Amino acid sequence: MSADGLRIPCEYDVAVEPPAQLGEGPRWDAQTGTLLWVDILGRRLHRYDPALGRDDWVQLDRLVSAALPRASGHPLLGLPDGFYEADGRDLSLVVPLEADRPENRTNDAACDPQGRLWAGTMALDEHTPTAGLYRIDTDLTVTKVVDGTTISNGLGWSPGRDRFYFIDSPTRRIDVFDYDAGSGAIENRRPLAAVQVRDAVPDGLAVDAEGCIWAALHGGWGLNRYSPAGELMGHVELPVARVTSCCFGGSDLRDFYVTTRREGLSERELREQPLAGVLLRLDVGVAGLPTHAFAG
Repeated sequence: MSADGLRIPCEYDVAVEPPAQLGEGPRWDAQTGTLLWVDILGRRLHRYDPALGRDDWVQLDRLVSAALPRASGHPLLGLPDGFYEADGRDLSLVVPLEADRPENRTNDAACDPQGRLWAGTMALDEHTPTAGLYRIDTDLTVTKVVDGTTISNGLGWSPGRDRFYFIDSPTRRIDVFDYDAGSGAIENRRPLAAVQVRDAVPDGLAVDAEGCIWAALHGGWGLNRYSPAGELMGHVELPVARVTSCCFGGSDLRDFYVTTRREGLSERELREQPLAGVLLRLDVGVAGLPTHAFAG
């Protein structure tokens, strides 16, 4: 199939225009009908309300890598040394994570359908495989489930709840594990899809209701959609090179939110990419799977 044949027709609009330095981690909060997302380098927690067209943010004093809904109603934030519950500007430590590894920080995180937290870490130098992937059970027991990663990123589960998807960005691929929903155990890691896009690495991911995996392409000007068998199904082109993550939201889970990055672009690149750093909303023609809240 030609490149044109793989292109997915897609309409998009700008949901939040003031750009983030490094927008990341969109997660739909069904309880409030809002989207949680973060600006990692800007150290801001955002909450976007599409009904009001309003984006509220809280300034933090540390890098914030992830924000997830929690059953208590207060979001759970990934800070460099662990996960904290946020009540406005007040933060309470819920679970430390690699607090003894200053060369690493937390990165992408998501909750499985049972309400367990899955959280990856990354090496600050972005080259050394000193990081890992952890499962935090609802009783706050921490288990390292993958070792030797460099930039733990996209996390997702299949609609049948029997597969777990994972990205370690420098590998330039999406991996799949067998997943036991009852115990949270994963095993039999194997490559699912090689992300062969020039100058790009896969970043965050989302799974749609048809079981396909959408991978954000950092450096690749869009997103790729892969079948559960790993076949490249299509590509969405965007006017921003550094696409960081994605999430389905809205009452029918048909709004596809995409975060982007502005930091590090030259003046020429910024002129070419005036939307770099904004939060985009796409219609990709398919519904997604829900974001789950942390039950711990």
